[in-house]
Amino acid sequence: MSARARLWREAATVLLAAGGASGGGSASPSSPSARRFDYQVLLLRRSPRSAFLPSAHVFPGGVADAADFSPEWWALLPGPAPLCGLGPRRGPKAPLFAAERPELGPALPGDVAFRLCAIRETFEEAGLLLVTERDQAEAAIAASSSSEGFTPRLLPPEQLPLTGPELAEWRRKVQRQPGVFLALCRRLGLVPNIWALREWSNWLTPRALAGKGGRRYDTAFFLCCLAHAPPPHPPHGAHEQDGEVTACQWSSPLEAFELFKSQDIWIAPPQFYELCRLCNFSTLHDLHTFGSERALEGCERWMPVVLVASDGQIHILPGDELYPEDPDLTGERKPTLTSNKKIEELMKGVKKLHRMVLRGPHNITVYANIQQKYKHINPQHMDSKNGNSADCNSRL
Repeated sequence: MSARARLWREAATVLLAAGGASGGGSASPSSPSARRFDYQVLLLRRSPRSAFLPSAHVFPGGVADAADFSPEWWALLPGPAPLCGLGPRRGPKAPLFAAERPELGPALPGDVAFRLCAIRETFEEAGLLLVTERDQAEAAIAASSSSEGFTPRLLPPEQLPLTGPELAEWRRKVQRQPGVFLALCRRLGLVPNIWALREWSNWLTPRALAGKGGRRYDTAFFLCCLAHAPPPHPPHGAHEQDGEVTACQWSSPLEAFELFKSQDIWIAPPQFYELCRLCNFSTLHDLHTFGSERALEGCERWMPVVLVASDGQIHILPGDELYPEDPDLTGERKPTLTSNKKIEELMKGVKKLHRMVLRGPHNITVYANIQQKYKHINPQHMDSKNGNSADCNSRL
């Protein structure tokens, strides 16, 4: 899509949190993991044939397409161009949002385009349409001066002016040609709910963790809170099993960790870190309020620097004592740091911690005692035995 694509494929994902139970999780309503949270998060299982993160459970999302930047969206989305009424931001933009893309000609800004990308990909992968009526969107824009703002409601599937089979056919068309998503919204007479997506974080894939073919991603993470969890629609049929997603499920943050620890699912480090952050919020209201207020402050771009020890890896993040002043974003100098010391030795005496320690595929510990930029929150540390909060030496 741009010169940036030579290093990273630009992408967007959404932490979709919804109140109530919709099925698809493994915890009973009386289990500790179900009682602690009044919301669940949507996780998708990637195909084992995927070139990047095969078989991992991830949040819905994917690579941005030129169609997500199409100026034709301005005619459909309410609010003044170019930002279509998205609220103001007090802090700086992450480079992903601020980048210019002259090769696309007249184009939507990244603030709008990457939200459209996340919404489109959620429809492609889980069959969920994050759309709303135009008048509801206009009300959201009018309320944008409020820190918490107003989130327009999402239409349930039974209120969409299309039958299930018709919607499934549109989904297949969008999967084949992303530009069809605009035609679908026009057909429905509805607008993608870009105003419900709050900036959350921005992760770069380091060269050391690139998948097959050296794939690296610059991914915008958004937060979207729904009052009720709609049932996802995983792919069916052999031809769709060859796609990127093979299953969908709603899980509370703690339930997801229980499944990870029992090795029923595998969660990649960035998603693991973000689920740790969600564990700070037991209610959907608190999560929505925090996400809405924090998004006004701006967004910091993170690229983990990988340190390979004799008994595992340390993924060092900005703010940590060992994080380099000039990190090698391109990976041209050296993709990883190496040490013949054990992780325990490398942890001694370090006062400013912001890192993930990987001792195995299902043994990740997050350490964070720094003051995060832009009023973000450190991840919660969990006790693997009972799921209660614990000190920074606890391990999931």
